[in-house]
Amino acid sequence: MTLSRRAILATGLGAAGAAAALPVAQDKTPSAARLALNFAPHQGSFASRGSLTDQIAFAADQGFRGWEDNEAGKRPVAEQEAMARALARHGMTMGVFVASLPQWSTFQPVLGGEDDAPRQAFLADIRAAVNVAKRLNAKWTTVVPGFLDPRVPIDMQTARIIDVMRRAADIMAPHGIVMVMEPLNTRTDHPRVFLQTIAQGYALATAVNSPSVKVLADLYHEQIQSGNLIRALEACWDQIAYLQFGDNPGRKEPGTGEINYANICAWLKARSYAGVIGMEHGNSVAGRAGEDRLIAAYRTINPA
Repeated sequence: MTLSRRAILATGLGAAGAAAALPVAQDKTPSAARLALNFAPHQGSFASRGSLTDQIAFAADQGFRGWEDNEAGKRPVAEQEAMARALARHGMTMGVFVASLPQWSTFQPVLGGEDDAPRQAFLADIRAAVNVAKRLNAKWTTVVPGFLDPRVPIDMQTARIIDVMRRAADIMAPHGIVMVMEPLNTRTDHPRVFLQTIAQGYALATAVNSPSVKVLADLYHEQIQSGNLIRALEACWDQIAYLQFGDNPGRKEPGTGEINYANICAWLKARSYAGVIGMEHGNSVAGRAGEDRLIAAYRTINPA
C-alpha cells in the first residue's frame, strides 16, 4: 500500500486533457469475459498499454471490473477527475486510495504516543481524503495506524488509536466512506508498525464500532506475519471490508509463490463476496509478456 512498493511498477498518467474528453456513459462489452470476482489492477499493471486511462481501458477489455490507486490523493484534481470519468465509462469500481501515508524512513507517525500532534495531522489527512473520495467516486480509503512507541505500554497505545479512529470515523461516516486499516508485516517489509495482523485489526475495528472503520486484509502481509489465511478470514470476516492479493515470496502475481489463491477465491465466491480485491503486487516478468502472464494468473484463480 506504500509508495515504496510502487518502485516495482511503471509510471505515467498521460494527458489529463485528453482524458477529460471521455464520456461518462458505460463503454462497450469487454472482448474477454468479465471475471467472476472484482479483481482490481493499478497503474503499472499494464504499463505497456499507455497512459493511465489507456491502462484502465485495456484492463476493462480484459474483463477486470475494478481499479485501485494508492497515490490518487497526491494526483492533481484534474487527473483524479479524469480517472473517475474513465472508470465510469468502462463500468469499473474504484478501489482504495491511501488517505494517510506513513513516513517509512522516519517511523512516523506514532498515533499511540504521548504527543497529540501526529493524531491531529492524521485527522487533517482524513478530512482532505473526503474530497478525494468524492472526486473518485471511491467508497474505501486505506489508513495505516502508524508505528509503535517502545516507551509506551501497548495497551495505552491501543486505547489512543481506538480514540483517534473513532474521531476519524466521525469525519468519514456522514459521507459513507469506509476507512480500511491495513495490517502490515514486520518480518520482511515494515518493522515497528503498530498494526500487524488481521486479528489485531479485527480487535481495533470492533472497539471503534463504526461502519466507517473496517479492516483491509492484504494476504501477502498476513501470510508472512501469521499464515492460516482462510481461518483468519473466517474468524474476522464481519470486520473485513476489502482484500488485496500478492504472492509470497516476491510479492508478484498469484502462482509465483506459496499462497493457494485458487482455494481462497473459491472460498470468497462461496461467501458471495462482491467487494474489490486489489492486485497489490508487481509483475514477475517485464513488458507485455508479463502483462499477459498477469492476466492468465487471474484467469487461472478466477472461480467458475
